[in-house]
Amino acid sequence: MTRTLSSYVAGTWITPDGGEAVVSPVTGATICQVSTDGVDDGEAVRHAREVGGPALRALTFHQRAWLLKDLVKVIAAHKQDLYELSALSGATSKDAWVDVDGGMGAVATYSSQGRRFLPDAHVVVDGPVQPLSRDGSFAGVHVGSPKEGVAVQINAFNFPVWGSLEKLAPALLAGMPSIVKPATPTAYVAEALYRAIIDSGVLPEGAVQFIAGPVHDLFDHLDGQDLVGFTGSAATASHLRTHPAFTSRSAIFTAETDSLNSSILLPSGAEGAHLDRFVTEVATELTTKAGQRCTAIRRAFVPASHTDEVVTKLRAQLAEVVLGDPRVEGVTMGSLVSAGARAGVERTVEKLLPGARRVIGDEPLPLVGDVDDAAFMPPTVLLADDASRDEVHTLEPFGPVTTLIPYDTVDEAVALIRRGGGSLVASAFGPAGADDAIALFAGIAAHHGRLLFVDDAAAASQTGHGSPLPHLVHGGPGRAGGGEELGGLRAVHHHLQTTAVQGSPDQLTALTGRYVPGAARDTSGPHPFTKRFEELSIGDALITGEREVTLEDIEAFAALTGDTFYAHMDEVAAKASPIFEGRVAHGYLLVSAAAGLFVWPDPGPVLANVGLEDLQFAQPVYPGDRIHVRFTCKDKGSARDPDQGTVTWDVEVVNQRDEVVATYDVLTVVAR
Repeated sequence: MTRTLSSYVAGTWITPDGGEAVVSPVTGATICQVSTDGVDDGEAVRHAREVGGPALRALTFHQRAWLLKDLVKVIAAHKQDLYELSALSGATSKDAWVDVDGGMGAVATYSSQGRRFLPDAHVVVDGPVQPLSRDGSFAGVHVGSPKEGVAVQINAFNFPVWGSLEKLAPALLAGMPSIVKPATPTAYVAEALYRAIIDSGVLPEGAVQFIAGPVHDLFDHLDGQDLVGFTGSAATASHLRTHPAFTSRSAIFTAETDSLNSSILLPSGAEGAHLDRFVTEVATELTTKAGQRCTAIRRAFVPASHTDEVVTKLRAQLAEVVLGDPRVEGVTMGSLVSAGARAGVERTVEKLLPGARRVIGDEPLPLVGDVDDAAFMPPTVLLADDASRDEVHTLEPFGPVTTLIPYDTVDEAVALIRRGGGSLVASAFGPAGADDAIALFAGIAAHHGRLLFVDDAAAASQTGHGSPLPHLVHGGPGRAGGGEELGGLRAVHHHLQTTAVQGSPDQLTALTGRYVPGAARDTSGPHPFTKRFEELSIGDALITGEREVTLEDIEAFAALTGDTFYAHMDEVAAKASPIFEGRVAHGYLLVSAAAGLFVWPDPGPVLANVGLEDLQFAQPVYPGDRIHVRFTCKDKGSARDPDQGTVTWDVEVVNQRDEVVATYDVLTVVAR
């Protein structure tokens, strides 16, 4: 009997009887059945809120980031199984690498970014403290804290691993539990992924639930603490947006939808290596995942004088494609996700043909392996005879199809690209700094979520037109859905509630766990550098003695460093400056002298200085000025090393008139 996929809800795997059949587009054989009979959507939401959410919020950002790192190991241990299942969906090993290894890379990136850029705390201070009174007694700051709802993630069929993990990782890092709903055609791959994740025990119970099939009344249980991340068609997204969960109860809905992405061979690059790279990129996007990528190149813009050359080179590259069963050695392109998907693509091509002609893909390619040919389609290239027609800018053939569009000027190309109504990505090929590249950027940036410019320097290292990266935004305006999946820390903050908090510096320090300038300092204890990590408290401070900055100091520093800028060495020129009243001390001399005032010279708990951040010089220091330092424990962060932690120190360098002349943060590693 064909098995029915299981769902994981409220701590239990639920396996219904029967359901909708899922057929392999490669072999035509039934793989599994999908049903959600017996799955209680309301119970899933309650479990996420009452069990998963509290468990995740009890952890700090760093602790959740370490969970993500452990999650990568779990996925890696099951990678081969996911590759084998992906082949049944028509994915080649290269396609599966993009999906599976790309998904692991996204999770690893969020783990790294969380540990590097987020605090080892339960809330994150977002931006600088804003003084709200002249005497410094009243201030405000933006604080991000995890929402107390659930992140519902509705994924597309083409990337059952990466597409899911790139939503899951930022939600977990932010402290929000997830309910994951895969697309039915590849739900068997997603089920294997989430069975491995859930059964590993790496995540707290309720942190992730999995619904293998259609949801019923799930949205009826959502409110303003909840988020939905959707990937799919624009029509489905438009329908979902009308649900009262979003229109009346203010749940957040983000979508990544249809996109008529463009690639442009710039006039300045219309020959040689630039043209060859452009052709290779178009061919790659046609064949990867059989063109079933939301980021695939649908419109390829070519200077009209080079159209024939591009067609000839594309034909030569695509002639090397081997179409067939991805499990057979030598196959380079698999099937579409279903026979119905292929039929839909062909119908769209027919609608494009009145204004275009097929120049590549007239003849079917021979198939390799014992396959059902219903879902296989050769790479197809159309050439627009009339680029003014609406069809080429409004219809998306979601498969191995692209349309070449000749153009005469960059302004013409910009106007045509913008008719796509908003896209996920556009790429451009040509030399760096060329006028046409700058004009293209100015003309299309507002219409895209991502722009890739490939020149000679970036050619070898660039990751490709169709490859979103977890460090940067993946999404786009207008037709592309208006959402921002991925996006590095932007995606994490998307899952946080931003709250403006006002109060005294003492109150803000207590609430955020991060020292706010103006709050009370505790100088009663020993030198802070003599305290171990767990002995330090936020606000522990040292007020140093004074040091006079002399002309001899300035000249010695200039001789040592080679920094002989006129303001340090020439009294007449310095006085003539609109900024200085005479010779001034080097800023870095002040930083070095400050360190000499606050360091503890003997071996102790402070193991290393690992950085300096946010350095600002407020006003000049002249020979004869006396400086001292206000040195305060600002923030503490853990490391996975049980013997160490990281400490951030707030440094204020102050002159004899109690005026702040420099501020910065010092980062140290401190023994426990």
